[in-house]
Amino acid sequence: MNDNKKLIEYLSGFASEERVKKFHDVINNRTRHITIVLEDIYQPHNASAVLRSCDCFGIQDVHIIENKNQYTVNQDIALGSSKWLNLIKYKNHPNNTLACINDLKKKGYRIVATSPHKEDNIIQELDITSKTALVFGTELKGISDEVMQHADGFVKIPMYGFTESFNISVSAALCLHTLVHKLHHSDIHWQLDDQEKEQVMTEWLRNSINRSDLIEEEFYKSNSGNRKEQGD
Repeated sequence: MNDNKKLIEYLSGFASEERVKKFHDVINNRTRHITIVLEDIYQPHNASAVLRSCDCFGIQDVHIIENKNQYTVNQDIALGSSKWLNLIKYKNHPNNTLACINDLKKKGYRIVATSPHKEDNIIQELDITSKTALVFGTELKGISDEVMQHADGFVKIPMYGFTESFNISVSAALCLHTLVHKLHHSDIHWQLDDQEKEQVMTEWLRNSINRSDLIEEEFYKSNSGNRKEQGD
């Protein structure tokens, strides 16, 4: 058993059996094959509602671009979902949007902008064979020109009324419902690998246990002592 698994087993002893079982059930439905990007969202309740949808649909990573607007989680809306997600923020670069796009492309993601465009697909027809990053822009202006220039594709949600667009949190929920259903009924290997599961499980346990830092410190002291005894 490697050290990460030993740590997970140790920390699990400080959480309820029901909580640990829930973690194992949920983690099997977590994915990084689809990820969400929020660009400069200035209404925190909208972004927080997106986090809640991401957790509900099993999306593990959310990338947050902070150009003009700094995002703070609204816990009344997010309902604690942020502690089960990996939030990756881009705020200290000369061009935060481009930094995010380049980072995702290096990791093999196809950048898909959620915006009406002459070359767009409707969400039901979007090809998700490759890892896909869905980018959502600001509530009023949508995605930036930077995203438009560097996107690999565009997608829209069919609408049949007078209003031009959905609220961003509604858009994200509709897109995720469609794409996650499609993902789960495909032959794509979309689940986290064993190492990713260990990393995520460790973070979940840390976020669930009071003073987990001290408990973890005790684990490493004990583990180090055991190794010395074995060496002797």
